Amino acid sequence: MVAEKEGLLAIVEVKARARLADAAVSLSDRQQARLISATEIVLANNPQWGVEGVRFDLLLVDAAGVVRRIADAFRGNG
Repeated sequence: MVAEKEGLLAIVEVKARARLADAAVSLSDRQQARLISATEIVLANNPQWGVEGVRFDLLLVDAAGVVRRIADAFRGNG
């Protein structure tokens, strides 16, 4: 999911597992790299987006449907 508010672009990855703790650790380095690469393409095609920065967030969902957000879960390259 991609969202922008007041110039801040949020790239949001959703991870669902039986437990929130399992969802929290399920985003691999490879997946992070793919998200960063995709974001670079999106920004190259939409230079007006993310003028105040880019943030990578995680939405965690457990089996009961409980949702938690981790804002700024990891950083991109520079």
